Amino acid sequence: MDIFNKSFVTNLIAVLIIVASYLSPVEPDLVKSIGFFALSGAFTNWVAIHMLFEKVPFLYGSGVIPNRFDEFKSAIKDLMMNQFFTQENVEQFIEAEEQQGSHILNIDPLLNAIDYDKIYTGLVTSIMESPFGATLQMMGGEQALIPLREPFTKKMQTTLREMVESDRFKNVLKQGLDSHKVGQDIVSKIETIIDKRLNELTPQLVKEIVQKIIKVHLGWLVVWGGIFGGVLGAVFSFA
Repeated sequence: MDIFNKSFVTNLIAVLIIVASYLSPVEPDLVKSIGFFALSGAFTNWVAIHMLFEKVPFLYGSGVIPNRFDEFKSAIKDLMMNQFFTQENVEQFIEAEEQQGSHILNIDPLLNAIDYDKIYTGLVTSIMESPFGATLQMMGGEQALIPLREPFTKKMQTTLREMVESDRFKNVLKQGLDSHKVGQDIVSKIETIIDKRLNELTPQLVKEIVQKIIKVHLGWLVVWGGIFGGVLGAVFSFA
């Protein structure tokens, strides 16, 4: 991993500086101080990073991430529920979708799904069973109504479209879609999903997740520890 490359190179350079101090004819004490302080800063930072993820025997507080994984899981849930999937955010999203939907609502599939033949058949049956049915039998019965099928279907489509596109229908639809109630249901389901997924996490998996997020960047702590340690070594050598 990148962190090990940075740590290895930084510590190697510090060791080489220490070795060079025993060979340098110029200011060997200064070079030695820089090398040891650099090695101390880089090594202690590397150990500190290692202790975040791994349990080290006899070192209290090491392995803090896997040891406190329950708190990490709780923090993840709080972040998701309190920052992203809040009741207010979900309700605002639903209301925005409702307002947008009022402009882009496509009712053609709904109108096309209606069985107009069945409606027409029901109408004919009602007419034939009514007092007017006996009169209609003398005029050809149901066959006399066949020319009305196509005009009836077109008129039904037009009427239904006008009803669905009316402000009254939209207002009723909006009242039926209670954003607060829907929002509560969505938040509850999201929380259930998050709880289920978090319950599947293990200390090892939590450690790997955190490592993937931050460990690559922690390598620079080792580098800067070596640099600042070397600078302090130079300062103290003159003190």
